[in-house]
Amino acid sequence: MSWIRFALAQLNPIVGDIAGNSRAILDATSNAYSRGARVIVTPEMSITGYPVDDLASSIDFIRQSESGVASLAARLASDGFGDAVVVVGYLSEASDTEFGGARAHNSLALLHEGRIVATYAKRHLPNYSVFDEERVFVPGAGTLVQNLGGVVTGFLICEDLWRSDGPVAELAARNVDAVVVINASPFELAKDEMRFPLLATRAAEFGASVVYVNAVGGQDDLVFDGDSAVLDSSGSTLLRATRFESALELIDIRGNGESADGFTLAEPEDTITPFIGADLPDIEAVWNALVLGVRDYVTKNGFPSIALGLSGGIDSAVCAVIAADAIGANRVYGVSMPSKYSSDGSKDDARDLATIVGCHYDVQPIAGLVAPFETQLELTGIAAENIQARARGMILMALSNQHGHLVLTTGNKSEVAVGYSTMYGDTVGGFAPLKDVFKTLVWDLARWRNVRASARGETPPIPLNSITKAPSAELRPDQTDQDSLPPYDVLDAILELLVAQRQSVNAVVSAGFDRETVERIANLVAGSEWKRRQAAIGPRISQMAFGRERRLPITVRHTSGLV
Repeated sequence: MSWIRFALAQLNPIVGDIAGNSRAILDATSNAYSRGARVIVTPEMSITGYPVDDLASSIDFIRQSESGVASLAARLASDGFGDAVVVVGYLSEASDTEFGGARAHNSLALLHEGRIVATYAKRHLPNYSVFDEERVFVPGAGTLVQNLGGVVTGFLICEDLWRSDGPVAELAARNVDAVVVINASPFELAKDEMRFPLLATRAAEFGASVVYVNAVGGQDDLVFDGDSAVLDSSGSTLLRATRFESALELIDIRGNGESADGFTLAEPEDTITPFIGADLPDIEAVWNALVLGVRDYVTKNGFPSIALGLSGGIDSAVCAVIAADAIGANRVYGVSMPSKYSSDGSKDDARDLATIVGCHYDVQPIAGLVAPFETQLELTGIAAENIQARARGMILMALSNQHGHLVLTTGNKSEVAVGYSTMYGDTVGGFAPLKDVFKTLVWDLARWRNVRASARGETPPIPLNSITKAPSAELRPDQTDQDSLPPYDVLDAILELLVAQRQSVNAVVSAGFDRETVERIANLVAGSEWKRRQAAIGPRISQMAFGRERRLPITVRHTSGLV
């Protein structure tokens, strides 16, 4: 009977940065090795970052990935860690002639003594919603089992775990002590309500510990939340890494195999107590996901700072606080752009927010910019209203050009869904923190963030008036959002059914909503697809986010069956 120390390296890779990602793996190995670990597990596609999208079609990129793994193996050995087993995820080249040429495999490699000693490859690189192709499992050819110092260990990659047949069934028939699952599993609201029950179920089926290692970090519109864990065969959580942060956690796993039958690995000389991180309430998890998504988009893409319009409303206030939490208030530039219709209260709320948060604050009135357009083009009605939004957009983009800021667009999912926005006005910007956040959830986030500030002895950052006042674009006298839309609690409930749950108009009406209202909202959703196609990306927090998961035809006359 043997004990081997496993390390779960919850890393934040950057897509395409093979050298940088390899250094992160090397650093994690060095740290873990010094603490007695001899099996170091990194996430899915840890060498290349994930998802690679169409880079998977580049034979040069695939070969760089393979070369990167070989180079890392050699470097681990030369740096004195060759006697450890390091598990990495990477792209390998498929040779299947049925695919008509080069194709990428989503692969796993075991590195030991300067070599790649074992590999496991999926038949396809997944890419549906996030990832769009199914894996075809060939019985008897899709599992990898290795004896790691007496701990007989099976290996899986992410989605393998979802189906009870295929690799899961084959490993359940083997006498394994542990199953390592490497993952790049994106965050979505209530993900843990699916993740941990599934891990517990599989651990019972295997009769073994499950070592689940997930990536962390933002990648374009995806956020990976980490939450790496080890569960024993009874479903008890033995280790759980902190969510939304890079982490390196260690655990000793007992095996019943003979080390002579596999890798000879040193047993730990001391004992450790594995870390078990606290669960997070859903509202806190969403906030952390949005902050991480903004931080990594700014940092990984090299933006020095963020700019956004501060209207005094709830959306811009929440975005400003997310930005400050993400990169520090000193790198956030808030711009108030009052028109002749802006109320004193809204201007005060914008100023108060900036003062409490501590971000830069500038006032750029737009009346002088708007008047020539109104006069020369004889604009009235909605055209006159929208020119105000476009003037604000021009100011923000001009400041971005001048100073290099990333402009945040502050629209929420409710507005994005029904097109309640001005193209090239309030839609300008490179990143949309609230794109997958319904308006009612925006209010919940604001209240939660203020409560957290109070609990820490800090001043709540979001002015109460921004939370309680009726939302308004303030593009005409006494305007409110509800002049054009149902109350947001009603709108969001309808959108949850139409968009998130893909229900038909008839099904939504059967759920108790007014048919005329539902049909109007369905038509707005369908008619706004052209706007969404041009909109900035933003962090995905749901199973049905606009962009990756849900796209409609732009030219379409069918709405009653929207799903």
